Amino acid sequence: MNYQQAVVYLGQLEKFGIKLGLEQTAELFRRADSPERQLKFIHLAGTNGKGSCAAMLESALRHCGFKTGLYTSPHLISPCERIRINGCAVSETEYAAAVSRLKLEAEAMNEAGKYPTYFEFTTVMAAQVFAAAQVDFVIWETGMGGRFDSTNVVEPICCAITGIALDHQKYLGTDIATIAKEKAGIIKAGKPVFCGKMPAEAAAVVTAVATRLAAPLKWCEGDISEIKFELKGDTFKQSFSYQDHQIHLGLPGIMQRCNFKVVFEILKYLSAKFDFRLETALDGLRRTRWPARLQFFPDGSILDGAHNPDGAAALVESLNEILPFEKFSVIMANFTDKDTVGVMRQLDRIAAEFIFVPLHVGDRNGYTPESLLKMLHEFSDTPARTVLSLQEALTVPCLKRKLIAGSLFLAGETLPSFYPAEQILNLN
Repeated sequence: MNYQQAVVYLGQLEKFGIKLGLEQTAELFRRADSPERQLKFIHLAGTNGKGSCAAMLESALRHCGFKTGLYTSPHLISPCERIRINGCAVSETEYAAAVSRLKLEAEAMNEAGKYPTYFEFTTVMAAQVFAAAQVDFVIWETGMGGRFDSTNVVEPICCAITGIALDHQKYLGTDIATIAKEKAGIIKAGKPVFCGKMPAEAAAVVTAVATRLAAPLKWCEGDISEIKFELKGDTFKQSFSYQDHQIHLGLPGIMQRCNFKVVFEILKYLSAKFDFRLETALDGLRRTRWPARLQFFPDGSILDGAHNPDGAAALVESLNEILPFEKFSVIMANFTDKDTVGVMRQLDRIAAEFIFVPLHVGDRNGYTPESLLKMLHEFSDTPARTVLSLQEALTVPCLKRKLIAGSLFLAGETLPSFYPAEQILNLN
């Protein structure tokens, strides 16, 4: 099986949709000789921020000389991104070989009337790749939720919940407390859990679950001071003081400082448990890269994957700090299963105009530009227009600096217009 054949095969698994449950993943792990038993997992959940926390942890641990595995989703330009070793996405050849290796086990399950989904398959496949590479640590991001997420089959050394807000209500529940219960499902008996800032009703749920499981719970709070940041072209640097440490972070924005607090406590725990210098790990944060999260381009444009109101609010807050009083030409698209009006209301706070573009990804339905225009005009008189494609939006004259936001899939469409694929696939 070559790479294209592998992609087609996995695409066929998408017809089985999203199945919340662990039975099929657990069986596929067993059939694959349980590669997860050879690995040390750091399991991350959260509505927003878990990918950025994962990137920080990976960069910090790699800087200490450890071999890292990083499993995240969704991907931006290639499914190879979901499985990284030492910051580099696996090659197309390696990806195809991994699909071929596990395909036989999945087909045996099919014969028994069980059909692994795309995410169930790739979760087991990632563990196989990491076990074969003999990585020292796996940073393991949930796909959605936690309790019934395929990643929750493993036994981690610790876990983290970066934050909780409304998203994926169709699957996780319509209120904060119910969603918190799903996210808290990754907490394991006796294993430390590190938590970022979240609403009081979510914190109460997480605390109750941790108490019941005798899992040491650490709320990652503390004062950050002496904040400085510098933007030159597409390079952003921010530094600050935290718990007697001077931190240099390669990711911009207020939200990333909140994410950092979670990462700091995890690294402090790991450094004591596995005997490495915390200072060395923290120094590795200056090298952290995570595309499409408040990313600045050489031409001044900005890209962010904000796709829910909480993420959009964090984006607005960060831009108000970095570029105070500036307004933007917001290029936007989103899917119909998202709170798009909520996202739009947040972005409207900094918009000089909106440019709405279509979004086409597989079987998922994106709002038409005309639908987005109608939504906006129901609550705002901000100037807006529709275009036929993202490429048109990127080239038409705009009132202000361009801000592309509204979906990680839109971000994935945008990135190749600015950087070669190799630069997007590798975090080094």
